[in-house]
Order: sequence, then structure tokens, then C-alpha cells
Amino acid sequence: MGSRPVPRGAGLRLLHRASPNRGPRRDGARPDLIVLHYTAMEDPGRALDWLCAPESQVSAHYLVDRSGGAVRLVPEAARAWHAGAGAWGGVRDVNSRSIGIEICNTGRMPFAAAQMDAVEALVAGIMARWAIAPRRVIGHSDCAPGRKVDPGARFDWARLARSGLAAATPRGEGAGDFAALMVRAGYTADADPATLLSALRLRHRPWARGPLDARDLGIAAGLAGQAD
Repeated sequence: MGSRPVPRGAGLRLLHRASPNRGPRRDGARPDLIVLHYTAMEDPGRALDWLCAPESQVSAHYLVDRSGGAVRLVPEAARAWHAGAGAWGGVRDVNSRSIGIEICNTGRMPFAAAQMDAVEALVAGIMARWAIAPRRVIGHSDCAPGRKVDPGARFDWARLARSGLAAATPRGEGAGDFAALMVRAGYTADADPATLLSALRLRHRPWARGPLDARDLGIAAGLAGQAD
């Protein structure tokens, strides 16, 4: 990728190429979220060039290719431009409070095993360095429901959850006010209940179809309980 090596950690093949699309975190914020994305591009070279192009006005802290290689684009202490408009819980400037990981995938293909290994290593290291809880590892679709769908229905959230690197999908059924439960769970971006349902299912129940049901409510209630 035309990048220079930096010290690796946890067996990760880590390179470094600086993106100019960065700035200081506002108001002295520290990262307490990790946001996962897909690039919508299969070619890691094209994705890397785009994330480093000044005219793109986008970046991330890390880019992970399908072979398990990773490139650091922005230091973790700096603010990368990856999340855009959105919210999670009480956070409105997601970029200032998060570390973003872009994963090379079109959204229509499985995520390669080596790629998932690298994502796990990155997430685990970031969580340890910044004391980030598993429930605050989220997708772009979680903080920008309706506007974004990445990392998509094919991303293996269950694998991360089994390793303690993301919130597990709660079991059982439930009842109650779905929109209120979703707000308590962290889904505070401006979205209607149908859009929130799509975002919830995209991550926790991607095969589900039809109207809101008791299983959706059970997931929302379980996530809301984790956030309390």
C-alpha cells in the first residue's frame, strides 16, 4: 500500500500512512466509543487513497484489508472524520468521542477470517488503551440509523461479542415502548421507529422481516438494560 511499518501489537500487521483529514478532539474529549465501518470498496489501495485525499474530507483511524493487514491513518488521540452527523447516547459529536475503523468490504461479501482476526486485535487494543466498554463498540448504522448501513448485515458481530469486544444480542422476548427502549439503549439519533427497527435488526437480527414483534422488543429491552 506504499506505507511504512510501525511497531505491531497482538500479532497485527500494522502499517502507517498519515491522512491529512484530521483535527483535535473538541473540548478536550477523550474517545469512549469505537465505530466500525465498511469502505464500500473491495480494493484496499483505492480505499486508502480516498481516506488520505484532502478533497474527500473523510478518514478513519484505521483501515483493515481482507488479508488482515491494517493501516493507521490518524493517531488515536486525534479526531478523524469518519462518523459524520449522528449520535449515540448523550454523544452528539461522535467524531470527537470515537475511534473509527474502516474495513475493506463492499457490504455484499463475507468478511474474511484474517480480516476479522485483525479487527478483533485492533478493537481489543483500543478498548484496553482507552477503557472502552464492550457496549460502546458500535456500527456506523447504530449512530447514524437510516443514513448509514455499515458495517452491514454480513459483519460478524456475534464473534466480537463472544470475545467480549461488543454487546451480545440479548435473549428472549419483551414488551413496551420500542422507541423509548431504543433511546435508553443508545439510539438517540433523529430517526423514526421504522428506521430504528431497521438499524436494530441490521445488527442483531438481519434475517428478520415484517413488523415490530416481541423478539425485537426483547432485544431493545436487553440493550436498554445494559446501558443503565
